[in-house]
Amino acid sequence: MEQFKILVVDDEPGIRAGVKRVLRSFTLDYPFMDDTFGFSVEEAATGEEAIDNLKNQTPDIILLDNKLPGIQGLDVLNYINKHEVGSSVIMITSYASLEVAVKATKQGATDFLPKPFTPQELRASLESVSKQLFLKRMTTRMNEEGKQIRYQFLSLLSHELKAPITAVEGYLKMMEKKEAGDDINAYMEMISRSLDRLDGMRNLILDLLDLTKIESGKKQRSIGKINLSESIEHAIATMQPYAIQKDISIESHTPEKVNLNADNEEMEIVLNNLLSNAIKYNKKGGRVVISLTENEHQIIISVKDTGIGISEEDQKQLFREFVRIKNEHTRRISGSGLGLSIIKRIIDNYKASIDLESELDAGSTFYITFNK
Repeated sequence: MEQFKILVVDDEPGIRAGVKRVLRSFTLDYPFMDDTFGFSVEEAATGEEAIDNLKNQTPDIILLDNKLPGIQGLDVLNYINKHEVGSSVIMITSYASLEVAVKATKQGATDFLPKPFTPQELRASLESVSKQLFLKRMTTRMNEEGKQIRYQFLSLLSHELKAPITAVEGYLKMMEKKEAGDDINAYMEMISRSLDRLDGMRNLILDLLDLTKIESGKKQRSIGKINLSESIEHAIATMQPYAIQKDISIESHTPEKVNLNADNEEMEIVLNNLLSNAIKYNKKGGRVVISLTENEHQIIISVKDTGIGISEEDQKQLFREFVRIKNEHTRRISGSGLGLSIIKRIIDNYKASIDLESELDAGSTFYITFNK
């Protein structure tokens, strides 16, 4: 039986003992798992003791109380972020500490448990986080094994993400109990963050379904002559509301008609993803220019933005699945990390190429070149 390692950081011996007792016989066993998972538990009574523990090992999950003697739980969470400790954090807060729970979630906590919590609430939280850890492990295996495990993983992930994510559920429970009072305005930040999470989850599901179809060969392709100029205008119309929301203008420079033998749905996916990224990673008041050119031998689509740009180092891994560039500019931008890998797989079917010119803080231009 495989095990997830848990570090319980709490100054109350009763809490630490209770967690150990609850998890002693708790196991996870799902049809999509190769083995049953159990839990091994270690303890830390202070934040300082927890940090010493983290210097020697990386637990899978950290149950972290915020109110600790000495440094507080949020300080430990800051240490985890600063040193990129690869653990999932479940923050333990009192029912009255709404502000702490929200702040912990912003700083990367995967979930939070309000004190006092029941064994059922503890198990439910660990079950949700453990599923995420299992999926991350499968991501690693996906890079090492063949197409079948990749297809199984993507199908599983698509299914699992149809349920509201744990953070949204936590916010809803806090609103249900009216933890911040009766004034709806007190909950606006939670509502906004929940909507962002749900929007990101929906986009991830759609991306996963696209990639799953492409990977498995199950997508029925309908190749025929399409007018790329019309496809571009349609993509702009689709993305215009998003651009208006982000205060981004879109310009197009296309001939009246450029024909390409292609699957119309695939070209729609490519164009929508390119425009979506150009808007998402742009700056307020920025601009996106999409151009289409044709010569005797090639058809070239270019999408230029005035956004945050991509470093040379990050460009090397840009087209891999589930890769999201992480820096101070992208920290608050949600995304699946699949859009560009989907584009790459589609255009590979056309023996086409995708290239990038980018400069940090000066924008990016993606080029897709089809050979006639």
